[in-house]
Amino acid sequence: MTQTIHIRKVAVLGAGVMGAQIAAHCINARVPVVLFDLPAKEGSKNGIVTKAVANLKKLSPAPLGDAAEAGLITEANYETDLELLQGCDLVIEAIAERMDWKHDLYKKVTPHLGANTIFASNTSGLSITALSAGFDAELRRRFCGVHFFNPPRYMHLVELIPTADTDGAILDRLETFLTTTLGKGVVRAKDTPNFVANRVGVFSILAVIKEGEKFGLGFDVIDDLTGSKLGRAKSATFRTSDVVGLDTMAHVIKTMQDTLPADKDPFAALYATPPVLATLVANGALGQKSGAGFYKKVGRDILKFDPAKGDYVPGGGKADEIVVRMLKKPAAERFKLLRESSNPQAQFLWSIFRDVWHYVALHLADIADNARDLDFAIRWGFGWNEGPFESWQAAGWKQIADWISEDIAAGKTLCSAPLPAWVSQVDGVHKPEGSYSAAKNAYIGRSKLPVYARQPFKQAVLGENAPDPRTAGNTVFEDESIRLWTAPGADDVLVASFKTKMNTIGPGVISGLHKAVELAEGRYKGVVVWQPTSLSGGPFSAGADLQSMMPAFMAGGPKAIEPEEKKLQDLMLTLRYAQVPVVAAVSGIALGGGTELSVYCAKRVVHFESYMGLVEMGVGLIPGGGGLTYLARRAAEQAQGGDILHFLKTGFQAAAMATVGKSALESRNLGYLLPSDAIVMHAHELLHVAVGQARAMFDAGYRPPMPGQTFPVLGRNGIATIRAQLVNLRDGGFISAYDDEIATRIATVLCGGDVEEGAPADEATLMALERKHFCELLGQGKTQERIMGMLQTGKPVRN
Repeated sequence: MTQTIHIRKVAVLGAGVMGAQIAAHCINARVPVVLFDLPAKEGSKNGIVTKAVANLKKLSPAPLGDAAEAGLITEANYETDLELLQGCDLVIEAIAERMDWKHDLYKKVTPHLGANTIFASNTSGLSITALSAGFDAELRRRFCGVHFFNPPRYMHLVELIPTADTDGAILDRLETFLTTTLGKGVVRAKDTPNFVANRVGVFSILAVIKEGEKFGLGFDVIDDLTGSKLGRAKSATFRTSDVVGLDTMAHVIKTMQDTLPADKDPFAALYATPPVLATLVANGALGQKSGAGFYKKVGRDILKFDPAKGDYVPGGGKADEIVVRMLKKPAAERFKLLRESSNPQAQFLWSIFRDVWHYVALHLADIADNARDLDFAIRWGFGWNEGPFESWQAAGWKQIADWISEDIAAGKTLCSAPLPAWVSQVDGVHKPEGSYSAAKNAYIGRSKLPVYARQPFKQAVLGENAPDPRTAGNTVFEDESIRLWTAPGADDVLVASFKTKMNTIGPGVISGLHKAVELAEGRYKGVVVWQPTSLSGGPFSAGADLQSMMPAFMAGGPKAIEPEEKKLQDLMLTLRYAQVPVVAAVSGIALGGGTELSVYCAKRVVHFESYMGLVEMGVGLIPGGGGLTYLARRAAEQAQGGDILHFLKTGFQAAAMATVGKSALESRNLGYLLPSDAIVMHAHELLHVAVGQARAMFDAGYRPPMPGQTFPVLGRNGIATIRAQLVNLRDGGFISAYDDEIATRIATVLCGGDVEEGAPADEATLMALERKHFCELLGQGKTQERIMGMLQTGKPVRN
């Protein structure tokens, strides 16, 4: 039997931007980590690392799920602490991209590695084989590349790059760790310059620059064309480059220039550093980190760099409306229109797609095992909704191939090399049986690693015909609002998935969840509330559907809303007191009613990137679906007869300020998750873990809480204490008078109303208070202004 060696502790060598953030993400995943750098010349030997760790708390987006956990990173230096490496199962080198510097460091650290330690380099493009030069056979077996993308917490892609000597079992172990523990999408890359994502992604950027110049388009227009309109990152091409850093981009291009001469890459002529990039870097305009790059912010204005003038000029250029309309057409029609149009923007778009298709066809055999890995690398590493092979196949494989060949013959392409023979021998690269490998001339199926059995619905490519989570499994009940079903291989747990816009909770969802509990109590081990949208970062629930209440409001005013609000509260109590466990599988935003639904479930299984909060203050209301009742009860439970206010303050501040946790850890600090709730790093494992939790709770003899229990509240004394602080904030101009009024109502509910301190209250009493204040606020003109403002602009109005 093969011994399984878990990755329990990690060391990161290099406390620069990437190294420090990789260490931070290990802490997010509850993996102990040691962060090394050179000894400081003055003060503490760990001064360089100490400064890097402190900087983690200031970065945006935040590398840490909870900034207070920065102190969990063990600080170390190469002079006094190398013995710490012995206890690490994985050591990741993440220093500057200099082969000589890396080799010097390796000589220093490798004698201190444990006998089973995996050693990996986070290089973005240097040869892994060349990096391993000088290693003995045993260390070569345990060495590979592991390339994280920046920022490591948020970018899904990690490229895993073996050498010819790397042990396959080591790679499997590392891929398992990266997938389930760190929550990443792993692509195994070949040891070629810049690997897969940067090789294709940077080529794409260079093609955009070249074709943009050819068609006379400004950076702002190009970014408007190549961002969300193409299903790509909103930051598009040049804003993304500014975020990454123009010096970093120039370095990656130089790597291609130095390592990919014309005999290795027919596109080699394109790898000359673009003059505009060279100019900006020479001027110290390195992008976001230096305050200027392709763009520069001056006051509220965003200026763009004009290469002809060598200076910044007003930006804001947009795509032509006729081109925007073309982009909304189905794939085959879209590319035909773009190719045949005389509009320069349309010609530009056709050209950049054609260039990338031409490139990936020529290089698939060299850089990736199969087309699926290449598409995933670009989707996960560069934020494209579709990989290049997916978009080609969607538009018609043969037709696109013919058009590319015609453009090559006409001299319109960036290089004259013909499409490889395999392109005409297949009718598509993605099929149900697998994705095409040009090197093996075969369709390659998905990885059989056991970790992927934890993903009931794996990330799929177009043409794979993977099961659709909206229709898969066995449907038990379905209407326009909700689907109740069982997942394949899990017919003992009922899954409830919403079908409403943003998964809001309206009458149909309320009715459907009551039905789910009723069915589960008779036939299943539990209910899991899980949304298929979680697979693409979509919402768990944006809250109660206020618009569904409008007819009742128009007919009977605020009082007519009270019965509707009670139905929402009754649902929460149904979930809480169900005879089988109800588990909320939360990913993405869970706001207002979405948070309330979660906290009334027996258990929460939460993806790390979950953002929870009671945000009703933003629309001039108080939480009315049991959220304040939950916070009051929870504070009393935590106090255990002690100071309730101490525990209530966090909940009050969160609700009164509409605070949203920016990670599962922050959401837990706000009180919306319990310490016993499970946090999952990979969104595609959420359903698997949630179903497992429901089963385990049922099998352990689950019983719901006893209904009718009372808990002490703070009463009028607590309200007065909170009011004193609110008055100071109001008089100091920190909150408006209307904010003060709403916050006072929140305090009134949380403290149980006008009663003696310590008086017993129950859920029914506090929920009645919630309804009263919710409905009274709904009748206020200022609340109606806030609601209308939010519906019209999506932004809170402060009045």
